[in-house]
Amino acid sequence: MKYPIGIQNFESLRRDGYAYVDKTETVWRMVQTGRYYFLSRPRRFGKSLLLSTIEAYFEGKKELFEGLAIGQLEKEWKQYPILHLDLNAKEYNCREDLLKILNMHLERWEGLYGDKYQDRDPEERFMHVIELAYHHTGMPVVILVDEYDKPLALNLDNESLQDEFRSQLKAFYAVMKSTDRYIKFGFLTGVTKFSKVSVFSDLNNLYDISMLPAYAASCGITGQEIHQYFDEGVQLLAQVNGMSKDECYTALRRRYDGYHFCERSEGVYNPFSLINTLSSGKFADYWFATGTPTLLVNLLRKADFNLNDIIDRPVSADLLGSVDTIRVNPLPVIYQSGYLTIKDYDAEFMEYHLGFPNEEVERGFIQYLLPIYTNARQDPSVFNIRQFVREVRGGQPEAFMTRLSAMLADTDYRIVGRAELYLQNALFTFFRLLGLYVQVERATSEGRMDMVVQTRDQVYIFEFKIDKSADAALRQIEEKGYARPFAVDPRPLYKIGINFDSQKRCVTEWKVE
Repeated sequence: MKYPIGIQNFESLRRDGYAYVDKTETVWRMVQTGRYYFLSRPRRFGKSLLLSTIEAYFEGKKELFEGLAIGQLEKEWKQYPILHLDLNAKEYNCREDLLKILNMHLERWEGLYGDKYQDRDPEERFMHVIELAYHHTGMPVVILVDEYDKPLALNLDNESLQDEFRSQLKAFYAVMKSTDRYIKFGFLTGVTKFSKVSVFSDLNNLYDISMLPAYAASCGITGQEIHQYFDEGVQLLAQVNGMSKDECYTALRRRYDGYHFCERSEGVYNPFSLINTLSSGKFADYWFATGTPTLLVNLLRKADFNLNDIIDRPVSADLLGSVDTIRVNPLPVIYQSGYLTIKDYDAEFMEYHLGFPNEEVERGFIQYLLPIYTNARQDPSVFNIRQFVREVRGGQPEAFMTRLSAMLADTDYRIVGRAELYLQNALFTFFRLLGLYVQVERATSEGRMDMVVQTRDQVYIFEFKIDKSADAALRQIEEKGYARPFAVDPRPLYKIGINFDSQKRCVTEWKVE
């Protein structure tokens, strides 16, 4: 089987015999039931391939769709003029970068349909190109925009440049509404959604399908599709890794599944990581390795954000679908970027609860956060998660507490902010990472942090205090009865009291009972 690593062109994929998960029924449904669509999905999730599939369909290339769903559904194959705008190619560090990309596409289209308006502003040229394409071919125009938000998303922390790009794009995209009579179909994709007073305020006739059940699997790969298209590949992957096929499916699901783009929808696998794993025969964090969440982490820090709220704070439906309030709450953009996904939905209050979709994302995100909220990067030999796990599993509390104390040593105020928030965020990152290897249960209230860590052979109860004492922490474990649930558990139980000094910004005392 030929796996389409890095191939985003539908025609190339089909002509060269690469594996293709048939999404053409979704394309057919969109074309038959509407005209203007918007779809938000994380990077490397198949948006460009979906647009390329739509483009081949509107080019009337019937032969490419033989054996696919749309090949049976479409009876009249027609060719339409297509304006395909791809904003992926630039870094957008200055105003001119966007103008260069727009000019490049406009010049190509004007070469096909006429350039007598080439001295006008980009939005005027775009409007006239649409009209000229319609009159030149006698057919309505198809407009496809790939990564419509790239200039904005790359400048979330540069307000002035983002405002400049927003103004340019708002005027450019608004042309689609004023030239509606010449347009057959329009489709915009991106990672984030800028709404309300942003780029979508004029183009308000877009149908946002990003969180609709019918389109939840329009990008990505479902469990049923893996069995249908890649069962042989999973069998080979299992053999290479010394696993049964069932064990291999379980490993794939744990590492790469779990994306939910609406409430009560089936899980979707990250297609980039899945295809790379099947192709290479090796499990690895392929998606996370292609881009680090630097900008998102900077937003968390600027918002003085408590990391516990990543998985504990409910998010309203309106807020989750937009990033216009990013400086107040960065959760929507973290969700839309693929680092969080929908875990639950409260229909009464229309609120979503978020969480990490799978092991790849959680491990990568937490490992990226850890050096920011601890001194792990200063001396990696002191803090080693693998060694810490071995000590936890081996019943060596003195050893791993020495290691934990080193991790929570003094850290730059400019990086971590308030001492209480530092401790909370440092422990969140550490125990989430530890939780990938052993069972960690956590609860927080009024600055208090309780941690229960369970291995096959031990139970550990942690209590953290700020500016008090290790004895006070141990007393709370007793007074609150934290150990009672394990009264009949045969495993050895360790009670660990820890005091954190907010002035020295380090662990000054800990005791084990």
